[in-house]
Amino acid sequence: MSRLSESRISHLAHLVLESLSKAKLAEFPSDGRALTETKLILQEFFHFEDQVDDAVRQKIASLSRYVPPGSREWDVLYRKYHEEESRKHRR
Repeated sequence: MSRLSESRISHLAHLVLESLSKAKLAEFPSDGRALTETKLILQEFFHFEDQVDDAVRQKIASLSRYVPPGSREWDVLYRKYHEEESRKHRR
């Protein structure tokens, strides 16, 4: 389950479609279907990001030494592990 509510995802989907339409980057034969598909894609994306985030936080927490959240070291490790986990989960 995504950490974003259904209403926030819906709002983002509306913004994406509105932006694509205004910029004339896409035309949709069915606005309803385009909205539904955009919501599904956003839900999948945020679910994937949540899985990666959970894995990264778990990896940092399992280190033999305590790394305080918000510290420079924690941020560096988070970025490094996030990149690794993203690659691993995309396969």
